[in-house]
Amino acid sequence: MKKLTILLIIILTAGWVNAQTRISGSVKDNRGHIMAGASIAVKGSYDGGVSDSAGYFTFKTFEKGEQIIIVANVGYKPAEQIVMIDKDIAGLVFGLKEEINELKAVTVTAGSFEAGDKKRAATVLSSLDVVTTGGANADISTVVKTLPGAQQVGEQEGLFVRGGAGYETKQFIDGTLVNNPYFSSVPDLAQRGRFSPFLFKGTVFSTGGYSALYGQALSSALILESVDIPVRSEASASLSPIFLGAGLQKVNKEKKSSWGINYGYTNLAVYFSLVPQLVDYFTVPAYHAADANFRVKTKKGGILKYYTTFSANQLGIRRPNIDDPTLKNAFGLKNTNWYQNLSWRENLGQGWKMNLGLSFSTDHNDITNQIQNQQNFPVYTGPSWIDSTNFNLITRGDLSQVKAVFDKRLSGISVLRFGGEYQYSYNKTIYNQYAAVLPDHFKAVFSEADLYITNALAAKLGVRFEHSSLINKTNLAPRLSLAYKTGKGAQMSIAFGIFYQKPENNYLFTTTNFGYAKATHYIINYIKNTSLQTFRVEAFYKKYSGLVKTFPAYTNDGTGYAKGVELYWRDKKTIQGLDYWVSYSYLDTKRDYLNYPNQLTPNFAAKHTSSLVVKRFVPSWNTGFNFTYSYATGRPYYNLVKNGSKYDIADRGTTIDYHSLGFSMNYLLSLGKAYAVVVASVTNMFNSNQVFGYNYSYDGLRKEAITPAAPRFYFIGVFLSWGVDRRQDAINNNL
Repeated sequence: MKKLTILLIIILTAGWVNAQTRISGSVKDNRGHIMAGASIAVKGSYDGGVSDSAGYFTFKTFEKGEQIIIVANVGYKPAEQIVMIDKDIAGLVFGLKEEINELKAVTVTAGSFEAGDKKRAATVLSSLDVVTTGGANADISTVVKTLPGAQQVGEQEGLFVRGGAGYETKQFIDGTLVNNPYFSSVPDLAQRGRFSPFLFKGTVFSTGGYSALYGQALSSALILESVDIPVRSEASASLSPIFLGAGLQKVNKEKKSSWGINYGYTNLAVYFSLVPQLVDYFTVPAYHAADANFRVKTKKGGILKYYTTFSANQLGIRRPNIDDPTLKNAFGLKNTNWYQNLSWRENLGQGWKMNLGLSFSTDHNDITNQIQNQQNFPVYTGPSWIDSTNFNLITRGDLSQVKAVFDKRLSGISVLRFGGEYQYSYNKTIYNQYAAVLPDHFKAVFSEADLYITNALAAKLGVRFEHSSLINKTNLAPRLSLAYKTGKGAQMSIAFGIFYQKPENNYLFTTTNFGYAKATHYIINYIKNTSLQTFRVEAFYKKYSGLVKTFPAYTNDGTGYAKGVELYWRDKKTIQGLDYWVSYSYLDTKRDYLNYPNQLTPNFAAKHTSSLVVKRFVPSWNTGFNFTYSYATGRPYYNLVKNGSKYDIADRGTTIDYHSLGFSMNYLLSLGKAYAVVVASVTNMFNSNQVFGYNYSYDGLRKEAITPAAPRFYFIGVFLSWGVDRRQDAINNNL
């Protein structure tokens, strides 16, 4: 009986083995690379196996007839084949296509630095970076100047990028253009930006090749995205010898909405009494600034945000008159500015998203310039080249705009976006009682696609169409960028784009018989990114046409070029607790514009520019130490003198090299129930001699250097907060 049982088991086992069919084959990815660890199975059954280190698999199954073999692996789209199982099957070949997702996909980086909380952004600058950069005094543009591509221009506000003038860089907040991002211009003195860095959660500094969603910026775009709902309610206050400030931010219990208000008053009278200035301020600079905001989350996961700010300031400066040292130039300025921005971001369903933006700004200036005697009384001297500098100028600049952008998710993470914008600008000047008005209806439509072919290959294709009623001209601007992943955290990008910009208003007040200025950008870069280190190298070429010429007539006949190489390295890993970045820019640029007699290197362009930013937080001391060293080779200067039907270069040269070491220190402590940060900073610590160019007298016999109003700027203040401990941000940013 026992032998019979054993015999039956052997017979049944042999029948079970003979009933199985062997299936074998191999698995590769779509580029033909071996894929180990892929799962292979007969669909709807438990029969299957796993590919080995060579990509091969083999397994047995009881299934018969027509069946589906399915292969899957993490990060790849499943693949299927229909087979007829009636005998052993060998030689099956499966090719898996990589699943494209936001975390693994390559991003287009040519021409732009991103910073913020986007999952795929290559973080370069955060709000805390701005306020802890040595010597920057929490000014966004000053910190951006430490990145490659930007020039160290200290005598006028603006970002001078890759051979472009300051007006060729535009700033955008939540998608809409900011008309007056800086305080009003003062001769030979750069002004700081109007906005606090803590207003923004994300920053894109595009040095070229930027998105078709933005226009009218010939060289560069600084794109800022405001914060959403704060984490919790907060009260704040600030105190220093220079300014006083207070604010309140209230968040509801459900964290679905918030509102806030802030006010600040700045007066430099005490500071000027302690730190002598090289110019005579007959009206000490004083500023009032207030802002308010509210934010509401929608039921569909979108958000509605509103921000408004109002500022009023005045100042007056006396300097010796360059044509007659016994006389003085007295420049006076009063400015009021009101800016407001409303944005609505919404999910529409079925892969659709909407971004709407509305903004309005109005800026008013009352500017006077008087020739005064030694007793500070206005005088007229007789020579026209002196008396013509007596003037009164009243300006008003309004900008209203609406912008709509719609996104449609395509297959995978590819996105098609399109939309349009309308801007109405109204600019009026009254110069010595002579009035002029420039109204403009500006319209644009655009379309752009982010196409992810694989996780290693992506493209951005866009086009923008614009029309200005003021000059009655249209343009069509194509944009193209490609990115290819060369390894883990490494990629190469190329970009091409055409960019247009209207002439500045000071030329349009003379004549509107202009076309657009045009710049064609070519960019290639390589970037290697980890969570704690970033290396970047980029080369570019930019060709200008249609630049404004003011002599012998006002035309668009100006031309130029800019080319160069830039390097960037940021490291938070090598030395524990130390965060630093190094940037370097080489620039070769020339242009024939304005009254230039031929192509010359413009007086705002230095051939070599570099910065070193170092930050070290010492937890045991609750103190952060921040240093910024910036260097630039000398910039050219010219004295252009009219000689009949042309301009001659009566004098030319190169300024001394630019050196500046800035320092700041932030000490964290508690004062009662308040969290406190004490900040101290100084610019140009070593008192380096800084010359930004030269002014010339009418006859060319007198030449005066353009220098800062004081060799250094000192600051000390305490910032208090109740409800939010911002001290921890400072610690986390440096560990």
